[in-house]
Amino acid sequence: MGDLVIGARSGAGEPEGSGGRATRSTESAVSSASVEDAAAQSADGQGNDTGDASDDLGDGTGPAEQSEEKAGGDERKPRSFWKELPILIGIALVLALVIKTFFVQAFSIPSESMQNTLQVGDRVLVDKLTPWFGAEPERGEVVVFHDPGGWLADEPTNQSNNALVRGVQDVLSFVGLMPSDNEKDLIKRVIAVGGDTVECHGDGPVKVNGVALDEPYVYPGNTPCQVKDFGPVKVPDGRIWVMGDHRGDSLDSRFHMDQPGGGTVPVDDVIGRAFVVAWPVNHWSTLPVPETFDQKGLAAAAPLVPPLAGAVGAVGLLPLVRRVRYRTDRTNRS
Repeated sequence: MGDLVIGARSGAGEPEGSGGRATRSTESAVSSASVEDAAAQSADGQGNDTGDASDDLGDGTGPAEQSEEKAGGDERKPRSFWKELPILIGIALVLALVIKTFFVQAFSIPSESMQNTLQVGDRVLVDKLTPWFGAEPERGEVVVFHDPGGWLADEPTNQSNNALVRGVQDVLSFVGLMPSDNEKDLIKRVIAVGGDTVECHGDGPVKVNGVALDEPYVYPGNTPCQVKDFGPVKVPDGRIWVMGDHRGDSLDSRFHMDQPGGGTVPVDDVIGRAFVVAWPVNHWSTLPVPETFDQKGLAAAAPLVPPLAGAVGAVGLLPLVRRVRYRTDRTNRS
């Protein structure tokens, strides 16, 4: 088309009549068309460029975006397992410490004093949560408590002679992943609580507030007292009377009556209730309260005195109340 335009302009013999005007009109039209075509092509080129740029922005595959994606991909590369392992161990230890402090702690049974309920080497889990809400030990529960003073004075500790092993044991015991071998803690069964009167003579049985206990958990061959008579003993408020199930091999409340508290244990020294034998697996069992402690009349009679006294007083004052009401009614009528 450009060649045609140039040829039309360079023709010398063309007449200047209508044909010439037509030719010039044609030239103008062709020139205009050429300009429009060029503008359209230019616009198309810009549009294509813009479209390409838009495509680059839309699909994120432009050179800049590809470089950023590549850089971002390098930054999001997963960490090595060995780099994350110390963090995971730290989190686990913190969680274990929190659980041990506020919820559950494992304890090891070091002696035969609770046979056959618990065997030497058994691991029990102790509920430490409920005491935080004011719950106190109840009759029949198996509880772990701190030495009230002098109960374990002659008991040896079972720590390893190897310093490294002992250090690992101390760390694991601190966070609650392993029972401690050197803590001065004991485990016994609660027989009586504050306000109760407990006693045992001869071949038994043990009596709480005058009610005889049927104790199937006592070690076979033992008697309830096992040649250690006691009582009657009034358990002070805020304290408990404890005994081992193996009555012939348990230095419990019976053997510490000459010490402060008369053999009873402060409730504040109780760590918590043992509720399950967790290890070894073949010894797994729960530690429920025996049915003998559900007997009627086992609770101390003292708490019933104020309500009964109040009831008797109310009955005695009833005639007087009626007289006062009668006189009041007559006065109002008159």
